[in-house]
Amino acid sequence: MGIRCIAQPAEEPVSLAEAKQHLRVDFPDDDALITSLIVAARVAAENICRRAFVTQKWELALDGFPRQNFFGSLSAIAPVDAFIPNIIAAEMGYVVRFRGGKIELPKPRLQSVDYIKYLDVGGVQQTLDPTQYLIDPMSEPGVITPVINTYWPVTQNVMNSVRIGFTTGYGDAVDVPEGIKSWIKLRVATLYSNREEVAVLNRGKVEMLPYVDSLLDPYLVVYL
Repeated sequence: MGIRCIAQPAEEPVSLAEAKQHLRVDFPDDDALITSLIVAARVAAENICRRAFVTQKWELALDGFPRQNFFGSLSAIAPVDAFIPNIIAAEMGYVVRFRGGKIELPKPRLQSVDYIKYLDVGGVQQTLDPTQYLIDPMSEPGVITPVINTYWPVTQNVMNSVRIGFTTGYGDAVDVPEGIKSWIKLRVATLYSNREEVAVLNRGKVEMLPYVDSLLDPYLVVYL
């Protein structure tokens, strides 16, 4: 089980020009550095929020489809008693959760499900017909589930037997909320001003401004 980005965003939420204006830098010498800091800050913010900002494509690998058994617990199709955990790698910036036969896809906002591929019991890769599952992009996180009165197909009992490709994010950079952009600018400024891993403090204790991380609070994906 795991997740990987298969198409990075075409642009960053904060442009180089916007970052340089925030930094009050008017020379080109550090353009490459500032560009890399924007990417680093964006990735940090996405991991904190557990969501994607600008449109990007991801592939989620599972060891089987979820299925509700007679006791109400979540188990794999093959073998029947194999337990699939509700939450995967929450500390790595993404969460995958199963609710009955539903799969909650990580890194909202979900735009589309591009494919669902799986290995059947014979080990042959199949692509599930889109008419066989429902997509709920309005929920955060987005949800996919089999159509009414049907079940997910049986898969071979191997690792990563199911692969789900999906597109996610707010849209273009202009669609990303301003609070997120402000946090990214502040993080870029901090990274730009501190070029070393260890800082020597000669003016007493230094603390993060209390409002900074609260800029991201409205956009956190919370799992109850």
